[in-house]
Amino acid sequence: MLYNYILLAQAQHAIPGFLIIPFLLLIGLIASGPIFFGHFWEHNYKKIAVTLGLTVLAYYLFVLGDVHMPAHTLAAYFTFAVLLSSLYIAAGGIYLNVNAKATPLINVALVAVGAVLANFIGTTGASLLLIRPFMRLNAHRLKPYQIVFFIFIVSNAGGLLTPLGDPPLFIGFIKGVPFFWTLQHLFIPWVISIILLCTLFYFVDSRNKGDEIVAHLDNPEPSTGKTEFSFTGRRNLFWLAIIIGAVFLDPNVIDALPHIYYDGNKFSYIREIIQLSAAFMCFRFSSKEALAGNQFNFHPILEVVFLFFGIFFTMMPALQLSAEIASSPAYANFITPNFLYWATGSLSGFLDNAPTYANFLSLAMAKFDLAQNNVEDVRQFAAGTSAAGMETLIQLEAISLAAVLFGAFTYIGNGPNFMVKAIAESAGVKMPSFFAYILRYSIPFLLPIFLLVWFLVVHLRLF
Repeated sequence: MLYNYILLAQAQHAIPGFLIIPFLLLIGLIASGPIFFGHFWEHNYKKIAVTLGLTVLAYYLFVLGDVHMPAHTLAAYFTFAVLLSSLYIAAGGIYLNVNAKATPLINVALVAVGAVLANFIGTTGASLLLIRPFMRLNAHRLKPYQIVFFIFIVSNAGGLLTPLGDPPLFIGFIKGVPFFWTLQHLFIPWVISIILLCTLFYFVDSRNKGDEIVAHLDNPEPSTGKTEFSFTGRRNLFWLAIIIGAVFLDPNVIDALPHIYYDGNKFSYIREIIQLSAAFMCFRFSSKEALAGNQFNFHPILEVVFLFFGIFFTMMPALQLSAEIASSPAYANFITPNFLYWATGSLSGFLDNAPTYANFLSLAMAKFDLAQNNVEDVRQFAAGTSAAGMETLIQLEAISLAAVLFGAFTYIGNGPNFMVKAIAESAGVKMPSFFAYILRYSIPFLLPIFLLVWFLVVHLRLF
């Protein structure tokens, strides 16, 4: 029934192929703008992203007469932007300094801690809390590859264990996936990924013998004494706890919560109001010393908010066209865990992993006549208790692994990637371009790990 409904809906709102041009244009500008016309791009990226996003949105509303897709996209973007912005502001008022001699082992230990921490305060919160201490620690030997591995480990793979960790898993949670499902089913893949990434980082970092001071960092002198930690901004921990706790205020789980009901879905707004209020209180009462120490400003988060507005809305046609192809009866037998892993992963790296996760979750569930807007159906799909049996659980594992891990493949794969890049560049680090990031780091370092995780976990199903 739902399977046929999806096909009917797509027939009613046929998506013309040319509608993916704004998305391709935006991705092309993100990749080439900072290289070929940096000054123009820096001053106009907000207008360009918003204009392209609104152009596609207007076509959906006034030409296709489709309100369904824009409404769901707006809800997903709003939740995404509020959570990332709140965590950014809260973490910006917490100043952590590591007084130690920078060594490969210390660096690996710091990003490993970040990988664990990401599951409690999100990849965004962990990235913002640790990126500046990480750069200060390595001020005399700071190189772009160190920031890239930080993005790999802390900003992406680390957040695989809880819905708080990464936006795709958070979307799964608010749709009905149990909170501890990820910890139960993705722990071993998380261990494999983190160990391999940390090992690679250790060997690459061991070759760094340079003496490169980044002038914009405070406390550039390395310590030769014992390792010490200093911490300022404890009051922000209270507001950070409120922001994280508000994640659980889901009207699909707690019926009594106020919500907006549309198209069979309950959309939260109380959660977002609480998070924004806590973020305001964070900034209003943050330690001035902590804000100054972190060189806090709103530029990185504004870059994410505006660019991802354009990305979320311009990628609607790309997601629907891919779903239209995959949901055809001729391709139904190809919707397997292997297909879902590589399809979700490939799109997550270039279309942002949160909406990609939601799209492929819907596609996989439709194959078994289950609805992603039905909490009980999602729970059955995650538990493998539907008529399809354990196959659905394995499919959800494949989708979840791919969405989180492949989010590190490009700067636009996951929200924190862009923020870390912007913070590093504001400190004077010459980060690789969009394509250089992929060619120099993602393909040689990430792709072999993705292959190994797929072969062991999804293909052989050893774990």
